[in-house]
Amino acid sequence: MDSLKVKDFMDRFPVKLSADMTIAEAVELLLKEHKPGAPVVAANGHLVGFLSQQDCIGAMLKSSYYCDLADMVKDRMRTDVLSVSPDYSVLLLAEQMLGNKPKIYPVVDHGQVVGVIDRFHILSAVNGYMKQCYTAPV
Repeated sequence: MDSLKVKDFMDRFPVKLSADMTIAEAVELLLKEHKPGAPVVAANGHLVGFLSQQDCIGAMLKSSYYCDLADMVKDRMRTDVLSVSPDYSVLLLAEQMLGNKPKIYPVVDHGQVVGVIDRFHILSAVNGYMKQCYTAPV
């Protein structure tokens, strides 16, 4: 199962946000693409943060009192982001996800965000592997 690599199961077309976007713009992108969160990247494509739906909900609740959603992504994003490489083991990442670690990881290769991997992708990988176990000839 160690042969299962992140690069084979990751989302290669993630939503990428800019720190200078408004939360309203970020929310529109996340909703349009049905994404639970997205990496925040600099102009050069390097990872600078992560913004989750939970982060957005907090900003929206605060703003709902004034009917003004003017917060910026840079004000709400997390900057202590854990990421993985495309060659990282899906099994090791699955074990990490059992704890209090993030449930979505940006995939970074040579400093560039090249995708994301989340619980859905991990579950798909492990499920496919398990199906092979039950259909393998004895």
